[in-house]
Amino acid sequence: MSTQLEVLQNALATALGDRVTTVVALGEVTLTVKADDYYAVMLALRDDATLAFEQLIDLAGVDYLTYGEGTWDGLRYAVVSHLLSVQHNWRVRVRVFCADDDMPIVQSVMPIWRTANWYEREAFDLLGILFDGHNDLRRILTDYGFMGHPFRKDFPVSGYVEMRYDEAQKRVIYQPVTIDPRENVPRVIREENYGMK
Repeated sequence: MSTQLEVLQNALATALGDRVTTVVALGEVTLTVKADDYYAVMLALRDDATLAFEQLIDLAGVDYLTYGEGTWDGLRYAVVSHLLSVQHNWRVRVRVFCADDDMPIVQSVMPIWRTANWYEREAFDLLGILFDGHNDLRRILTDYGFMGHPFRKDFPVSGYVEMRYDEAQKRVIYQPVTIDPRENVPRVIREENYGMK
């Protein structure tokens, strides 16, 4: 008798063939797909009756710049999606790497699952990943004048600009960051009886 995980693996292999690379770890299946095959694979995952992944439950962008403490030598940006089949009661993770690190772009899956709308906007806003075919790709968490993408590993912790209310102009203005970089040194308490009563 085969387990549900084995049934899922067989169904994935039959439906998707060599368009994906499958890894099973900790009882979870992760599919890695090439950017050119991404949309077709996601459509097959939803429409194939043996798979029936009706729901996209999460989609996020990933920056692999410092992954493995800098030992990563693959493409920098990826999009990771989590799919759920209510009918079969199983899940799968799908990872696709953006083919170009300078202009990270993948096909939007919003026509397949409408829930991808805000997830893709978040990945665009925070990591700068573009989704081809998304009809409303604009910032969702940062303001419209924000410079850069704050979840990129090379984004400075202090940012590039800060905003403040200018009393003379009676409006909010942007200016270069004025925070002086400093090191926080923890205070060391060396009393023998500290905290004891």
